[in-house]
Amino acid sequence: MRKYFFLIAVAVIALDRVTKIAIARRLSFHSSIPVIPGFFRIIHAENPGAAFGIFADSPAEWKVGLLIAFSVIALLIVSVLLWKNSQTMTSTGIGLSLILGGAIGNLWDRVTSHRVVDFLLFYIGRYQWPAFNVADSAIVVGACLLVFEIVFTKSPSEQSV
Repeated sequence: MRKYFFLIAVAVIALDRVTKIAIARRLSFHSSIPVIPGFFRIIHAENPGAAFGIFADSPAEWKVGLLIAFSVIALLIVSVLLWKNSQTMTSTGIGLSLILGGAIGNLWDRVTSHRVVDFLLFYIGRYQWPAFNVADSAIVVGACLLVFEIVFTKSPSEQSV
């Protein structure tokens, strides 16, 4: 089963790279294409910070190194968990695979350009969710799968009752 989990991660990385490259080549920085007026647009944004733009305005030189180090540590932890939990196809394995692929996708940007390309922007009026990308989506979906499994899956002792 391990190969399937790692194939999921590779698919996320590939889709993330293709979409980010396409956005960077086709849209100038900060330009956008309305998809659903008043709700969703494709935008070329770049985030030099962490999730939701945390640290984005910080001029500190240690910021990129710290974000890369945190990403590498998270990747190692997720990889070990995935390796240990990969005997059968489970939502835990799929969730970890999505998180692994998403983390590598964003780490790739951070290492190569010190910023992450974001392009999906949802908004209503002047209220908007921070722009995000395929890697971010994979991480969130993966985390939701893990939470769902923790909250709604019964332990073996509960199932026998």
